Amino acid sequence: MRIAVTIFLTDETIAPVRLARELEARGFAGLYLPEHTHIPVERTTPYPAGGELPREYGRTLDPFVALGQAAAVTERLGLGTGITLVAQHDPIDLAKQIATLDHLSGGRFTLGVGFGWNVEEAADHGVRWGTRRELTRDRMALMRALWAAEPTAYEGEFGSVRASSAFPKPVQKPRGPVTGPRTLVGGAAGPKLFAHIAEYADGWMPIGGRGLSESLPVLRSVWADAGRDTDALQVVPYAVFPTPGKLAYYAELGVEEVVVQLPPAGEAEVLGVLDACAQYL
Repeated sequence: MRIAVTIFLTDETIAPVRLARELEARGFAGLYLPEHTHIPVERTTPYPAGGELPREYGRTLDPFVALGQAAAVTERLGLGTGITLVAQHDPIDLAKQIATLDHLSGGRFTLGVGFGWNVEEAADHGVRWGTRRELTRDRMALMRALWAAEPTAYEGEFGSVRASSAFPKPVQKPRGPVTGPRTLVGGAAGPKLFAHIAEYADGWMPIGGRGLSESLPVLRSVWADAGRDTDALQVVPYAVFPTPGKLAYYAELGVEEVVVQLPPAGEAEVLGVLDACAQYL
Protein backbone atom coordinates (compact mmCIF):
# COMPACT_ATOMS: atom_id res chain seq x y z
CA MET A 1 0.00 0.00 0.00
CA ARG A 2 1.30 3.44 -0.93
CA ILE A 3 1.47 5.94 1.93
CA ALA A 4 1.19 9.62 1.04
CA VAL A 5 0.77 12.60 3.36
CA THR A 6 -1.25 15.78 3.62
CA ILE A 7 -0.49 18.88 5.65
CA PHE A 8 -1.70 22.44 6.02
CA LEU A 9 1.46 24.15 4.85
CA THR A 10 1.49 27.76 6.06
CA ASP A 11 3.90 30.64 6.58
CA GLU A 12 4.58 29.14 10.04
CA THR A 13 5.23 25.48 9.17
CA ILE A 14 7.95 23.39 7.60
CA ALA A 15 8.70 24.68 4.09
CA PRO A 16 7.51 22.82 0.96
CA VAL A 17 11.02 22.19 -0.38
CA ARG A 18 12.29 20.74 2.90
CA LEU A 19 9.21 18.54 3.35
CA ALA A 20 9.23 17.26 -0.23
CA ARG A 21 12.88 16.25 -0.04
CA GLU A 22 12.34 14.44 3.25
CA LEU A 23 9.26 12.62 1.93
CA GLU A 24 11.05 11.36 -1.16
CA ALA A 25 14.14 10.35 0.81
CA ARG A 26 12.00 8.28 3.17
CA GLY A 27 10.00 6.63 0.39
CA PHE A 28 6.58 8.22 0.89
CA ALA A 29 4.33 8.10 -2.16
CA GLY A 30 3.06 11.65 -2.35
CA LEU A 31 2.26 15.07 -0.91
CA TYR A 32 -1.30 16.44 -1.03
CA LEU A 33 -2.09 20.04 -0.09
CA PRO A 34 -5.41 21.68 0.82
CA GLU A 35 -6.68 25.02 -0.42
CA HIS A 36 -8.30 28.06 1.15
CA THR A 37 -7.81 31.42 -0.53
CA HIS A 38 -8.94 33.29 2.59
CA ILE A 39 -11.18 32.84 5.62
CA PRO A 40 -13.58 35.76 6.20
CA VAL A 41 -13.41 36.78 9.87
CA GLU A 42 -17.11 37.57 10.02
CA ARG A 43 -18.51 34.17 9.13
CA THR A 44 -21.50 32.10 10.16
CA THR A 45 -20.45 28.77 8.65
CA PRO A 46 -19.53 26.35 11.46
CA TYR A 47 -16.29 24.42 11.28
CA PRO A 48 -17.31 20.91 10.12
CA ALA A 49 -15.21 19.20 12.80
CA GLY A 50 -16.77 21.35 15.53
CA GLY A 51 -15.30 23.99 17.80
CA GLU A 52 -13.11 26.89 16.76
CA LEU A 53 -11.63 26.95 13.29
CA PRO A 54 -7.92 26.06 13.57
CA ARG A 55 -5.44 28.85 12.93
CA GLU A 56 -3.89 27.18 9.88
CA TYR A 57 -7.03 27.49 7.76
CA GLY A 58 -6.47 31.21 7.30
CA ARG A 59 -2.74 30.85 6.64
CA THR A 60 -2.51 28.12 3.97
CA LEU A 61 0.01 28.50 1.18
CA ASP A 62 -1.26 28.44 -2.38
CA PRO A 63 -1.13 24.71 -3.18
CA PHE A 64 -0.04 25.08 -6.80
CA VAL A 65 2.90 27.35 -5.95
CA ALA A 66 3.95 25.07 -3.08
CA LEU A 67 3.62 21.93 -5.19
CA GLY A 68 5.62 23.58 -7.95
CA GLN A 69 8.47 24.01 -5.47
CA ALA A 70 8.07 20.40 -4.38
CA ALA A 71 8.13 19.19 -7.98
CA ALA A 72 11.37 21.06 -8.68
CA VAL A 73 13.32 19.26 -5.94
CA THR A 74 11.96 15.72 -6.36
CA GLU A 75 11.81 13.10 -9.10
CA ARG A 76 9.35 10.44 -7.91
CA LEU A 77 7.12 12.03 -5.28
CA GLY A 78 3.45 12.26 -6.24
CA LEU A 79 1.95 15.75 -6.01
CA GLY A 80 -1.70 16.44 -5.37
CA THR A 81 -4.35 18.77 -4.06
CA GLY A 82 -6.61 17.70 -1.27
CA ILE A 83 -8.60 19.46 -2.40
CA THR A 84 -8.90 22.15 -5.09
CA LEU A 85 -12.01 24.31 -4.69
CA VAL A 86 -12.73 24.27 -8.41
CA ALA A 87 -15.82 26.48 -8.15
CA GLN A 88 -13.66 29.30 -6.76
CA HIS A 89 -11.37 29.41 -9.81
CA ASP A 90 -11.55 30.76 -13.32
CA PRO A 91 -11.55 27.41 -15.17
CA ILE A 92 -9.39 28.59 -18.07
CA ASP A 93 -6.68 29.79 -15.69
CA LEU A 94 -7.03 26.68 -13.55
CA ALA A 95 -6.73 24.37 -16.55
CA LYS A 96 -3.44 26.07 -17.45
CA GLN A 97 -2.10 25.81 -13.88
CA ILE A 98 -2.95 22.13 -13.62
CA ALA A 99 -1.58 21.19 -17.03
CA THR A 100 1.63 23.14 -16.41
CA LEU A 101 2.29 21.51 -13.04
CA ASP A 102 1.52 18.07 -14.45
CA HIS A 103 3.76 18.66 -17.47
CA LEU A 104 6.70 20.03 -15.48
CA SER A 105 6.48 17.23 -12.92
CA GLY A 106 6.38 14.49 -15.57
CA GLY A 107 2.76 13.51 -14.91
CA ARG A 108 2.99 13.29 -11.12
CA PHE A 109 -0.01 15.49 -10.35
CA THR A 110 -3.31 14.33 -8.84
CA LEU A 111 -6.23 16.75 -8.92
CA GLY A 112 -8.34 16.40 -5.81
CA VAL A 113 -11.71 18.05 -6.47
CA GLY A 114 -13.89 19.41 -3.68
CA PHE A 115 -17.03 21.49 -3.27
CA GLY A 116 -16.11 23.37 -0.11
CA TRP A 117 -17.77 24.00 3.25
CA ASN A 118 -17.20 27.71 3.92
CA VAL A 119 -20.15 29.66 2.53
CA GLU A 120 -18.56 33.07 3.09
CA GLU A 121 -15.30 32.15 1.36
CA ALA A 122 -17.20 30.88 -1.67
CA ALA A 123 -19.48 33.93 -1.75
CA ASP A 124 -16.47 36.25 -2.04
CA HIS A 125 -15.59 34.33 -5.21
CA GLY A 126 -19.09 34.94 -6.59
CA VAL A 127 -20.24 31.35 -5.95
CA ARG A 128 -23.92 30.84 -5.17
CA TRP A 129 -23.84 28.07 -2.58
CA GLY A 130 -26.71 26.01 -3.90
CA THR A 131 -25.11 25.76 -7.34
CA ARG A 132 -21.54 24.96 -6.32
CA ARG A 133 -21.69 21.27 -7.28
CA GLU A 134 -23.10 21.90 -10.74
CA LEU A 135 -20.70 24.82 -11.16
CA THR A 136 -17.81 22.49 -10.36
CA ARG A 137 -19.14 19.89 -12.79
CA ASP A 138 -19.42 22.54 -15.50
CA ARG A 139 -15.91 23.86 -14.89
CA MET A 140 -14.47 20.35 -14.99
CA ALA A 141 -16.09 19.85 -18.40
CA LEU A 142 -14.69 23.15 -19.66
CA MET A 143 -11.20 22.17 -18.50
CA ARG A 144 -11.51 18.80 -20.23
CA ALA A 145 -12.22 20.68 -23.45
CA LEU A 146 -8.99 22.65 -23.06
CA TRP A 147 -7.05 19.48 -22.27
CA ALA A 148 -8.40 17.64 -25.33
CA ALA A 149 -5.91 16.62 -28.01
CA GLU A 150 -7.62 18.74 -30.66
CA PRO A 151 -9.10 22.25 -30.25
CA THR A 152 -12.51 21.68 -28.67
CA ALA A 153 -15.21 24.21 -27.87
CA TYR A 154 -17.40 24.00 -24.78
CA GLU A 155 -20.69 25.72 -24.02
CA GLY A 156 -22.02 25.11 -20.52
CA GLU A 157 -24.54 26.48 -18.09
CA PHE A 158 -21.95 28.55 -16.23
CA GLY A 159 -19.22 29.15 -18.77
CA SER A 160 -17.87 28.55 -22.24
CA VAL A 161 -14.64 28.47 -24.18
CA ARG A 162 -13.94 28.64 -27.90
CA ALA A 163 -12.03 25.86 -29.64
CA SER A 164 -8.50 26.87 -28.68
CA SER A 165 -4.84 26.07 -28.84
CA ALA A 166 -4.10 25.29 -25.18
CA PHE A 167 -0.78 23.77 -24.19
CA PRO A 168 0.81 22.07 -22.37
CA LYS A 169 -1.49 19.09 -22.11
CA PRO A 170 -1.68 16.88 -19.01
CA VAL A 171 0.61 13.88 -19.34
CA GLN A 172 -1.90 11.11 -18.68
CA LYS A 173 -3.90 9.97 -21.70
CA PRO A 174 -7.73 10.05 -21.71
CA ARG A 175 -9.40 7.03 -20.06
CA GLY A 176 -13.10 6.50 -20.47
CA PRO A 177 -14.84 9.85 -19.95
CA VAL A 178 -11.86 11.31 -18.06
CA THR A 179 -9.37 13.68 -19.66
CA GLY A 180 -6.60 15.29 -17.69
CA PRO A 181 -4.48 14.34 -14.70
CA ARG A 182 -5.49 11.68 -12.21
CA THR A 183 -8.68 13.07 -10.67
CA LEU A 184 -10.20 12.17 -7.31
CA VAL A 185 -13.36 13.73 -5.89
CA GLY A 186 -13.61 14.37 -2.16
CA GLY A 187 -16.72 14.46 -0.03
CA ALA A 188 -19.19 12.45 1.98
CA ALA A 189 -20.82 9.38 0.46
CA GLY A 190 -24.08 9.97 -1.36
CA PRO A 191 -25.79 9.69 -4.75
CA LYS A 192 -24.79 13.17 -5.96
CA LEU A 193 -21.15 12.67 -5.09
CA PHE A 194 -21.01 9.20 -6.61
CA ALA A 195 -22.61 10.48 -9.82
CA HIS A 196 -19.87 13.12 -10.09
CA ILE A 197 -17.16 10.53 -9.53
CA ALA A 198 -18.53 8.19 -12.19
CA GLU A 199 -18.90 11.04 -14.69
CA TYR A 200 -15.52 12.78 -14.63
CA ALA A 201 -13.10 11.25 -12.11
CA ASP A 202 -10.81 8.31 -11.51
CA GLY A 203 -12.10 7.75 -8.01
CA TRP A 204 -13.02 8.94 -4.55
CA MET A 205 -11.05 10.65 -1.78
CA PRO A 206 -13.12 10.02 1.40
CA ILE A 207 -11.96 12.11 4.35
CA GLY A 208 -11.03 9.86 7.25
CA GLY A 209 -12.11 6.73 5.38
CA ARG A 210 -14.94 5.75 7.72
CA GLY A 211 -17.85 3.58 6.60
CA LEU A 212 -16.15 2.33 3.46
CA SER A 213 -17.47 -1.22 3.81
CA GLU A 214 -21.01 0.16 3.43
CA SER A 215 -20.41 2.91 0.87
CA LEU A 216 -17.94 1.20 -1.48
CA PRO A 217 -20.45 -1.35 -2.87
CA VAL A 218 -22.82 1.53 -3.66
CA LEU A 219 -20.10 3.50 -5.44
CA ARG A 220 -19.01 0.44 -7.39
CA SER A 221 -22.59 -0.09 -8.55
CA VAL A 222 -22.92 3.53 -9.72
CA TRP A 223 -19.52 3.25 -11.41
CA ALA A 224 -20.49 0.08 -13.26
CA ASP A 225 -23.87 1.51 -14.30
CA ALA A 226 -22.00 4.41 -15.88
CA GLY A 227 -20.06 1.95 -18.04
CA ARG A 228 -16.77 2.47 -16.24
CA ASP A 229 -14.10 -0.22 -15.97
CA THR A 230 -14.70 -1.88 -12.61
CA ASP A 231 -10.98 -2.47 -12.10
CA ALA A 232 -10.12 1.19 -12.67
CA LEU A 233 -11.94 2.70 -9.68
CA GLN A 234 -9.51 4.22 -7.18
CA VAL A 235 -10.40 4.93 -3.55
CA VAL A 236 -7.88 6.93 -1.53
CA PRO A 237 -8.75 7.50 2.15
CA TYR A 238 -7.62 11.02 3.05
CA ALA A 239 -6.38 12.76 6.20
CA VAL A 240 -6.06 9.43 8.01
CA PHE A 241 -4.41 8.88 11.39
CA PRO A 242 -2.94 5.43 10.70
CA THR A 243 -2.89 2.31 12.81
CA PRO A 244 -1.92 -1.21 11.71
CA GLY A 245 -5.53 -2.34 12.05
CA LYS A 246 -6.89 0.54 10.03
CA LEU A 247 -4.43 -0.01 7.19
CA ALA A 248 -5.17 -3.75 7.18
CA TYR A 249 -8.89 -2.93 6.92
CA TYR A 250 -8.25 -0.66 3.92
CA ALA A 251 -6.13 -3.32 2.27
CA GLU A 252 -8.95 -5.85 2.60
CA LEU A 253 -11.19 -3.41 0.75
CA GLY A 254 -8.72 -3.17 -2.12
CA VAL A 255 -7.37 0.27 -1.22
CA GLU A 256 -3.91 0.82 -2.68
CA GLU A 257 -3.10 4.32 -1.38
CA VAL A 258 -3.75 6.11 1.91
CA VAL A 259 -3.06 9.77 2.69
CA VAL A 260 -1.85 10.34 6.26
CA GLN A 261 -2.47 13.60 8.12
CA LEU A 262 0.59 15.53 9.33
CA PRO A 263 0.41 18.31 11.93
CA PRO A 264 0.69 21.94 10.71
CA ALA A 265 3.96 22.37 12.54
CA GLY A 266 7.63 23.19 12.21
CA GLU A 267 10.42 20.93 10.96
CA ALA A 268 11.20 19.06 14.15
CA GLU A 269 7.64 18.00 14.90
CA VAL A 270 6.74 17.13 11.30
CA LEU A 271 9.89 15.08 10.72
CA GLY A 272 9.26 13.25 13.99
CA VAL A 273 5.78 12.25 12.77
CA LEU A 274 7.25 11.15 9.45
CA ASP A 275 9.70 8.92 11.26
CA ALA A 276 6.83 7.39 13.24
CA CYS A 277 4.81 6.80 10.05
CA ALA A 278 7.77 5.22 8.27
CA GLN A 279 6.84 1.89 9.90
CA TYR A 280 3.91 1.66 7.49
CA LEU A 281 5.97 2.05 4.33
